[in-house]
Amino acid sequence: MRPRDGATKTEAADGYVPLHPVLSAHLCAWRKHSSCAKDGEFVFPSIKAGGRVPLFASIFVADHLRPAAKKTGVHIEDSQRFGLHNLRHSLSNWMVNKAKLEPKTVQGILRHAKIQTTLDLYTQEDGDETLAAQGEYLTALGVATQLVQ
Repeated sequence: MRPRDGATKTEAADGYVPLHPVLSAHLCAWRKHSSCAKDGEFVFPSIKAGGRVPLFASIFVADHLRPAAKKTGVHIEDSQRFGLHNLRHSLSNWMVNKAKLEPKTVQGILRHAKIQTTLDLYTQEDGDETLAAQGEYLTALGVATQLVQ
């Protein structure tokens, strides 16, 4: 199936996400090194198609994303699914749990129609925060924390 522009699944998904100037600068720098850098050509083009169509996501994942993740130490079994959607989940997790962004902001960035999608399906609990909360509770109960070393 060929990717194409068209109607989005929800009205919330039909819009623009602001592009931070730092990311914009990186994409402009990348484009300068691309063999397909003319106006109207894609930033991540299909070289076979001479830049007229974007690189298929599955090819990008197989040829670039998966090898890069493995090279950085991400453990991925050969039969395990891993792709761009994993990055959306990781982004949501990081923004909510580590960066402490407002969930409504994260919802807007991910273009989710409902906050429940962002929080229930894309964001998981933070193990570090869970341990810290347990520690605070134990301290409030007066349980000695000196036992943990």
